Formats: sequence, C-alpha cells, structure tokens
Amino acid sequence: MSLGSGSSGNCYYLATETCSILIDAGVGIRTIKKIFKDYNLNLQDVRAIFVTHDHADHIKAVGNLAKRNNIPVYATQEIHKGMGRSYCMTEKLTADLVRLLSKEEPIRLGDFTVTCFEVPHDGTDNVGYCIEADGKTFAFLTDMGHITDTAGKYIKRADYLILEANYDDTMLQMGPYPPHLKARIAGPNGHMSNRETARFIAGHFPPHLRYLWLCHLSKDNNHPELAYKTVELALREQGIVVGRDLQLTALKRTQPSELYCFE
Repeated sequence: MSLGSGSSGNCYYLATETCSILIDAGVGIRTIKKIFKDYNLNLQDVRAIFVTHDHADHIKAVGNLAKRNNIPVYATQEIHKGMGRSYCMTEKLTADLVRLLSKEEPIRLGDFTVTCFEVPHDGTDNVGYCIEADGKTFAFLTDMGHITDTAGKYIKRADYLILEANYDDTMLQMGPYPPHLKARIAGPNGHMSNRETARFIAGHFPPHLRYLWLCHLSKDNNHPELAYKTVELALREQGIVVGRDLQLTALKRTQPSELYCFE
C-alpha cells in the first residue's frame, strides 16, 4: 500500500500492489507526469480519479488525464455538472468516462472500497472520501469550513488521515487579503484553521490513528512549521505524543511529498 500527494494544487495517489487511484487532479499535467516518472509509476495503471469538488486547484488536470489515459472519473452528479461548467477544465469529459457517486453509498473498485460523504465548503458540491483497502482505512478531508458530525464520523474511523489545516488565525486577520475574502476563508463553508483542526483532533483522537497529514496549507496565511506545532502542542496537552502515538506531517505546497509505503 502506498500514498503520495501532489504539490501546489491537490492530487493524491493511493495504490495497492494491483490497483491505483487518484483523489483530485488539480496539479498541472506536466507536473503529474514528472512525479509519476520520478517514482517509476505508470499513469496507464490508474483505475480511477475521484473528485472532491469543482474548484480549479482540484480539477485542473482531470479532463486531460482522463481522456489521454482512458481513466474514468468518479464524482457526484452535481460535482460533474460543476466540472462541465468550469473554465479551468479545458478538456471536458466524454460520457463514457463519467461515473456517478452517491454520498455514503460505498462502491467497490479493485482492492478499494470507496465512500464519499458530505463536507461543508463552497464548491458546487463537496465531499470527502473514506477509502478502505488491505485492512487499512484512509480518510481525505482536504477542504471544509468546519467539522460536521458526518465528517467527524469518518475522521474517527481513519488509520491514516489527510486533514485540512489551511490558515493561522492571526496571519489571516493581519494579512493583506480584503475583508470579504478573509470572511469567506474563516466562514463555516470556507476552510479549517490550524487551531480548529488541532482542537478537534486533540479532543476526538482515534486510538488507531497512525498517520496524520495536514494538507491544503495557505501560501499567504500559514506555513508548515506553524501548522505542525499548533497540532503537536494540542495533542501533547491531551497526553498524545507525536512520534510515539502517531506520525504527523504538514504537507508543503511547493513540492510533492515522498511516497509513503505501508505494510
């Protein structure tokens, strides 16, 4: 089992020995090809692209990848409609590549059992993903304004968790963004702050959680060391020690992560 994440823009790769998938493809097509080449991976082996929502940094390369490599794209009907309207997705999907998902109705694809679920964000429609394979449970919650009961339910199931920590409260409020944009980011359908993410994980720590990756960090309102420290300190206050009880990584915007392999 292996996991990798893309750089600025959202793209996650999840694979078993016999099957691989992508969650989002908001990274430039050349970057994706280079990363696959660097890790000796083959795009032809990707069985599906699962899309979380229709914002540009999640779908930029979806159409191109899907059409060139005959990869079906899975999303809710509303997300597919949003991608069809999006100016940034210049290669539109043909009908044969469209696959529809319903929230909280699992599907089986190769070694993976995939369940999408509602998250609060301001795309056309917005989902996170719970993905089970080889006895391991991964949860991807990359963009959301707050943690609902539904989102919390899937977070608590995760052995491996990819969770948004988009901004630091002080950096956002003191930074250069106009007031309406600050309000949108900090609103209930915007993004999660370091503090909110830290508070939830520290207060609802899944005892079987092994890895936590902090994702979707803002270029202007956050940095990896600050996100890491905020979550680490909140966990330590609850007696949860990073490095002993779990592994914690703040993913960088400007470069792809390493490829993580799990036995």
